Amino acid sequence: MRIALLTWAYPPEKSGLTRAAREIAQSLADTGHDVTVFTMDRRETSRDGRVSVIGCGLREGSLADRIRKLAAIGHLVAPLAFRRAVIREHRRDPFDIVEATNWYAPGLAIALAGPAPLVTRNSTPAATSAATATGARDRFDRRAAMLAEQLAARCSKALISNTQIHGEKIAALYGVAPPAADSRHAVIGLSLPPEIVARGQAAAYPTGDPVELLFVGRDEHRKGFDALIMALKILSRRADAGMRDFRLTIVGVHADDVKALPSSARARLRCHHRVDEAMLHDLMEAAHVIVAPSRYESFGLVYQEAMMFGRPVVACAEDPSARLFIGESGAGLLAKTCTGDDLATQVQRLIEDPTLRAQFAAASRRASGMFTRETLATQTLAVYRTATGSNGASNNASSSTRPAPVDMAS
Repeated sequence: MRIALLTWAYPPEKSGLTRAAREIAQSLADTGHDVTVFTMDRRETSRDGRVSVIGCGLREGSLADRIRKLAAIGHLVAPLAFRRAVIREHRRDPFDIVEATNWYAPGLAIALAGPAPLVTRNSTPAATSAATATGARDRFDRRAAMLAEQLAARCSKALISNTQIHGEKIAALYGVAPPAADSRHAVIGLSLPPEIVARGQAAAYPTGDPVELLFVGRDEHRKGFDALIMALKILSRRADAGMRDFRLTIVGVHADDVKALPSSARARLRCHHRVDEAMLHDLMEAAHVIVAPSRYESFGLVYQEAMMFGRPVVACAEDPSARLFIGESGAGLLAKTCTGDDLATQVQRLIEDPTLRAQFAAASRRASGMFTRETLATQTLAVYRTATGSNGASNNASSSTRPAPVDMAS
């Protein structure tokens, strides 16, 4: 098959979305398919192994760039830019299928007007951050993004969600059928890069003091960053009072962003705004415990990475993926709520009890490797075949069937 994959960013940019996009692209290319990635984070064209990467970024200061900054209407700029780029390549050599993330609906224009069937792979929807939007403009802008996602999902030929629970949430949010009720809505987990698999499987569990804690993520409410910082303050006071000492490393945040912390907490904190893959692997290997208190993850690649390294995880029971991957496997502890007090309680248990850490590390190692590039490619291709069969043949424009009405309140 000839496959187009739309993503907001692609490595070396670092985020869960970029890692997922690369795993999807590389897994499909490894099985012999022709994969072209269209990304908004650059303007140049390049190669990533067998994968072609085409930059669709807007020229800074251009009319499209200015319009994109406008509330609500700005969300239409990227989907139209993506469609123009896809059409140019499609005319040269037609695509059988286009895949896009649901997040802010980069595939909306293709879902509505082709030139090939669209499959939407659902990551975290814009609605998960809608509650944190402040001010009328931000709330209006977020609602427009939610509407775009909903319309793109309903006009897609097939949907992919990362877990069953995530698929059910997407179904309720977008007004589409859940995975169990429709063969066009599949559940497919994401894989890890071979280099992480190899490094993680070879990583021995660390010894010595202080106990090293690692958090990888942005300063976001959804990621539980507020609870993490509060837990750091609580644990620092307890360490000053005689609890076993620890150190927390944060990847994804500037040190200046946390300079207001008390001196006791700052003394135990290291921050790295960005690190390369080799350094991230070094930090994972050095960590005794991975702290990942997200309130919601569509899948939770950080959980999978921690388990591949055999590291205990402290996560949050508010996240269904954490309950599934960490709670059910015994790979770590779950804070009852995403608060500083509950998070500190669970982290302290692992700081002070090396035997408990070893037990969870062993369980984490046993739970690793559930998802591979081979299964990712095989299951994804099955969805693509469903999508291309739903309109009669590949290489045709999307069906002109009228989409269901969209309810802004859903």
